[in-house]
Amino acid sequence: MRITKAAFLTSSSKPNQCPDADRPEYAFIGRSNVGKSSLINMLCNNSTLAKTSSTPGKTQLINHFTIDNQWYLVDLPGYGYAKASKTQRKEFKLLIDNYLRHRSNLMCLFILVDSRHKPQKVDLEFMHQMGVWGIPFVIVFTKMDKLKASEKESNIENYKKALLEDWEELPEIFVTSAEKAEGRDEILNFIEQVNEQW
Repeated sequence: MRITKAAFLTSSSKPNQCPDADRPEYAFIGRSNVGKSSLINMLCNNSTLAKTSSTPGKTQLINHFTIDNQWYLVDLPGYGYAKASKTQRKEFKLLIDNYLRHRSNLMCLFILVDSRHKPQKVDLEFMHQMGVWGIPFVIVFTKMDKLKASEKESNIENYKKALLEDWEELPEIFVTSAEKAEGRDEILNFIEQVNEQW
């Protein structure tokens, strides 16, 4: 699949403000500063679509983008943002949880993980919660271009081991680099296949 038209649609501070659930939807989430906006821009081949920032916690709303007038791509606020106040963190969590649990057209959640770090407790706990709620998700390793070849292999293996302590079967895994457009075709082909189930 190739994206020919991607446009920002709306930002919502509550799930009930989101657009009508009239087409398949794919949401992207991860810890703050994981490279979410860069990945979205790379997938859509548009460097200015999602606002990128070196400041963690920039995305604070549910941002909907319409793709080729056929499906929605959603940029969710990051989780585990340490510098937000306790109240803010609670509000973000409530916003994300309500969206994930009640959005009827959500086909798959893309959970982004920074490939440079060992498995993080906050990521593993979030994935576990998705399993409890029965929300289909895949894992996207970001910033792979920052690693040596030997590190790539071992970092992903470490993650798989950590996941298998909790899961019988591993979710689908994508390896990406926004800088080099690595993983774009694989992710878009996956979305195209899932769209056929709509």
